[in-house]
Amino acid sequence: MSDGKAGDELQCVAVIEALGLTPEIRRVSPRPPFVWFMPWGPISPAEAPGRPGSPIAGPFPDLVVASGRRSVAYLRAIRRHSGGRVFTVFLKDPRTGPGAADFIWAPEHDRLRGPNVLVTLTPPHRLSAERLAAARAMPPPELAALPAPRVAVLLGGDSRRHHFPPEAIATLAARLDRLAAEGAALMITPSRRTPPALAGAARDIVRRRGGYFWDGAGENPYVAMMALADAVVVTTDSMNMTGEAAATGRPVLTFSPSPDDARTRHLLDGLKALGIAHEFTGTLAGSAYPPLNSTPLIADAIMQAILQRRRARGDGPGDPQ
Repeated sequence: MSDGKAGDELQCVAVIEALGLTPEIRRVSPRPPFVWFMPWGPISPAEAPGRPGSPIAGPFPDLVVASGRRSVAYLRAIRRHSGGRVFTVFLKDPRTGPGAADFIWAPEHDRLRGPNVLVTLTPPHRLSAERLAAARAMPPPELAALPAPRVAVLLGGDSRRHHFPPEAIATLAARLDRLAAEGAALMITPSRRTPPALAGAARDIVRRRGGYFWDGAGENPYVAMMALADAVVVTTDSMNMTGEAAATGRPVLTFSPSPDDARTRHLLDGLKALGIAHEFTGTLAGSAYPPLNSTPLIADAIMQAILQRRRARGDGPGDPQ
């Protein structure tokens, strides 16, 4: 459950899939005046459980995983109307304290702590070891044909925390060109936020130096790029992309298009301390390491919390449905 933000929804889906479950996605879209008071205020009576068209209409499931502050009030309503039968999980800091859900995951840079709060350096994501292994076993021919070293390049774009001024675009393009000139095969994927000037410069590097550039046609071979990469270049505007890069076990080369905020710096400093991340200067750096993936840790902690509550209630050790 989320308000539809791609990053929040992706994290919820990742955790649910890691539990071996198939999610039913519910999106909330609160209206004024109720949205003005979220996450602390109530939901509209018109959206109460059982009301036609409510995003939290029953029957209630055994487990709800939510993210995004607009979903906090809906999660609270589910807990109240279900009599606590539903096990609730919230990803990231709800801003209303650890009592917002039965289980909360929070990134290290947030201050939220509590007996029901799990804290990790990297966020949850869908880039599992199984998906990487499957992609590595059957890669797209155009990627398999590229010579080593192969470098996945994850290009982000303007966000709330970062922007890409012309000088940053020129610097990143020059460093990518240098890397390609030294023999690296670049596998580049832009995002929907990537500035046209940066996407155009990256496409031109591949045209001149060889490599692969995903132009938006067909399915994005993102997982295969990550599976085949000997290193990953990532722009730091997306903490999700940086976390996924750390799950490859390959050096993560980071480029900050504008000054990093405190949250991003905490993540990057943590990855650098572990020998995972290195500043991208136009050359390869670092070495392989045990992949860092918090998603299975979060999923396992949720399962253990569910089973512990069932044992405490005398419901038996059965798995959630």
